[in-house]
This record gives sequence, C-alpha cells and structure tokens, in this order.
Amino acid sequence: MRAFVATTVTLAFAAKAAARTFTVYNNCPFTICILSCRPAIFTDLNVGSATPAQPTGWEQGAYQSVSFYVPNNWAAGRIWARRDCDFSTNPGPNSCLDGGCNGGLECDPHTGTGVPPATLAEFTLSPDGSNSDWYDVSLVAGYNLPVRISNNKGCHVADCPVDLGPNCPAPLKGPFDSTGFPVGCRSACEAGLGDPVNNPNCCTGTHNTPATCPPSGVEYYSYFKSNCPNSYVYAYDESSGTALWTCPGTSQADYTVTFCP
Repeated sequence: MRAFVATTVTLAFAAKAAARTFTVYNNCPFTICILSCRPAIFTDLNVGSATPAQPTGWEQGAYQSVSFYVPNNWAAGRIWARRDCDFSTNPGPNSCLDGGCNGGLECDPHTGTGVPPATLAEFTLSPDGSNSDWYDVSLVAGYNLPVRISNNKGCHVADCPVDLGPNCPAPLKGPFDSTGFPVGCRSACEAGLGDPVNNPNCCTGTHNTPATCPPSGVEYYSYFKSNCPNSYVYAYDESSGTALWTCPGTSQADYTVTFCP
C-alpha cells in the first residue's frame, strides 16, 4: 500500500510538472458581457492531441478568474469569449451574438471553432523546452472583445486593448445587440469584401503568399493595426514584427488571458 501511494504521488507531481497554469480573467463589466461572458477553448486535433484540463466552454461572471492546467505540448490552441448567449433553445453556433460554437455552452471538440467575429488568443507551446512557445492575439477572424495575453516570465505582452466596435468602419461593423450597439468588427475577409476566390483581403488565389499578399492590399488593415499594434491582423502579418510572439520553452511560462484588459 505504501509503495502504491508513493507511486501515485510521484505520478501526480510529474503530471503537474509537465503542464502550465493558464488563467482566464474576465475584467469586462456587466454592461459589456450581459450576465456573463462564456469563455471557450478549442484545440485543432489535426495538429496535436493534447488538450487543457478544462471544459471547452464555461460561464464566467465579471471580474472572475479561472485557472487550469494546460499540457506542455498543447498545439494550435485558442481561447476566446462569446457574448450574449442563450443555450436553452439553440445550442448551435448561433446561440451567441458573437463567438458562438457548435455544441452550446461546451464547444464540440472537433468542430467548435467559434463563429466570427471573435478575438482569439492563440497558443502553441514548446513541449520539451528546446523550442519557443508561440502565441498571439488574432483579429484575422475579426474582433468581439479586447484581449491581452501576459505571462509570468517577462515575455512580450500580446494584446488588442481597444474596443474596436464603436468606430469600426461601416462595411465591417456588427453584429449589434438589442440596443443597436456594435459588439463586433469583422475583418475585410470575414465581411466578404472582394472577390470570393482571388482575394487579397483573404490572401487567396494569386494572393496566397506573403509576397503577393502584403498588408497594403488588405482593406482596413491600418484600422486594426493602428489600434492594436501587438495583434495579428491578417494571414501574413508576421512581416509587421509585432504580430506573433515567442517565449523561451526553457522558461515554462504560465499565461494569463484577460478579457477587457
């Protein structure tokens, strides 16, 4: 019995040591997230099988924080918030005004990626410390809440700290809540601007490389990038030097995702 207990403790310690602590903090006031925000997590299982020790969606009221373990080898993961949701009659992707997903409160692990517009906190962690963690705040799928990614190791903050809804260009603005207030700002690609096949806003067709899809060809790029310079604005925004961020894998950083920083 004593040997069995020792083994259990060792395995528990090893599991904890092989994981990071992620904290999601909802700093949004009641007036921004009606009743509560519904954070969600999605892992692209085509890239990796490791998933966080947290449901894929949950309720989280204003000024509340939730912490959980994330495996060191979490790859192609994202965290975002959904607004103005009602899962009682419609558990599908349209159950929220923005950011909804297949599955209702808990997003389907295979198809619950979230409906644009939604500000995404994206992560790929270094499993063995030999490489770097990669992370970004992405506006490629549009914007629905200000978001910040910070960490406990002094690595760069990735963020979009500005409410982009009220001043969003008219062709991109929406959806709107019951008072007519914009709770989202679509990217030019998500708004359907341009040719559906050969489109510089989406970097498709002949525009499918960094060289042929520069930011100068993406409509309203400057609106997003000037307000949120530390965010990832379109498909090839790495050229800006302020889109995709790294933290040494040897640091084994813990991360905090803050809504409405």
